[in-house]
Amino acid sequence: MNVRKNPLVSLAALGLVGGLALTACSGSSDASGETSDGGASSGGYAELSGNLAGSGASSTQNAQTAWTESFMGLVQSEGGDLQATYDPTGSGTGREQFLSGQVQFAGSDAALTEEELASSTEQCNGEQAIDVPVYVSPIAVVFNLEGVDDLNLSPEVIGGIFAGDITNWNDPKIAADNPDADLPDLAIVPVHRSDDSGTTENFTEYLSETAPDAWTEGPVETWPIEGGQSGDGTSGMISTVEGGNGTIGYADASQAGNLGIAAVKVGDSFVEYSADAAAKAVDVSPRAEGREDDDIVFDLDRTTTEEGVYPIVLVSYLVLCGSYADAAQGDAVKAYASYITSQEGQQVAADNAGSAPLTEELSDEAQKAIDGITVG
Repeated sequence: MNVRKNPLVSLAALGLVGGLALTACSGSSDASGETSDGGASSGGYAELSGNLAGSGASSTQNAQTAWTESFMGLVQSEGGDLQATYDPTGSGTGREQFLSGQVQFAGSDAALTEEELASSTEQCNGEQAIDVPVYVSPIAVVFNLEGVDDLNLSPEVIGGIFAGDITNWNDPKIAADNPDADLPDLAIVPVHRSDDSGTTENFTEYLSETAPDAWTEGPVETWPIEGGQSGDGTSGMISTVEGGNGTIGYADASQAGNLGIAAVKVGDSFVEYSADAAAKAVDVSPRAEGREDDDIVFDLDRTTTEEGVYPIVLVSYLVLCGSYADAAQGDAVKAYASYITSQEGQQVAADNAGSAPLTEELSDEAQKAIDGITVG
């Protein structure tokens, strides 16, 4: 078992989540619901009541835990009575529950498809749903290999491992990029997600674009190769990798714990993951074409060779209705979404999940989209 400190998040930081509600209360608020330190809502927090439920990406579980607790602290400090919950069911299940009306918002590491956008009008008061970016984070290639703490992997090698073509840790293709590592004569045990996963889709999209000869399955949300070991959700993936020797998987870096994390070849260099390197991947990527202005989706550039960019990155979106028939629910959704995308909310996620905060420009764009949601 490797003992490696995850620089994106620490147990000490996670232990502070319960205290976030008190910290969040320190910002003053005016009648419009805007707080002096960057939080905002569509109305006064004191008017919010009832239940606000979301589900989806397990990659953002740490961030969503921090967001819901700190947001409820703000609401309660002003006399509101709102219970906000998030169930980390996985991106695919979250979108399904949102589109069937079981939850008021979803978290997804993959934006809504054209078909999902079209069908969303049934639950969204005749308007289409929108995707708002709220969380930017690297996907770590995690491994548990006794005696090996540092590992360099090229896209072709990663693709070959997960396709089942590179099967031993002392394979010459791995050894060539790790001359100082004592690689054992041991079988590689690749681990994949067993659920419909936006993290899987982002990971296989990266492999498809950077190593198409090694990974021929294309970008997929559901793992396409039968057999092998798997884990349900991010926590299940991490647990499975931790439970073996010679295992390798992929997961949001905030939940990598003490597992080893590979540096990935970009151009002629090997780049270690970090929040800053993930943010740069978004900075060099264009917006997806064919989307409405308030549907903010990125077409991530996985093949960049720009220095310091970590290309295995996910942008997790908050999936929201363009209109809510129930005014109370709509106001609660807008207030929560505004808080998450605010400077305060982004810092809460950075502190507790190691994500890269949205740029001020992107945060303002997200707020404009949220302001455009109609209620009642």
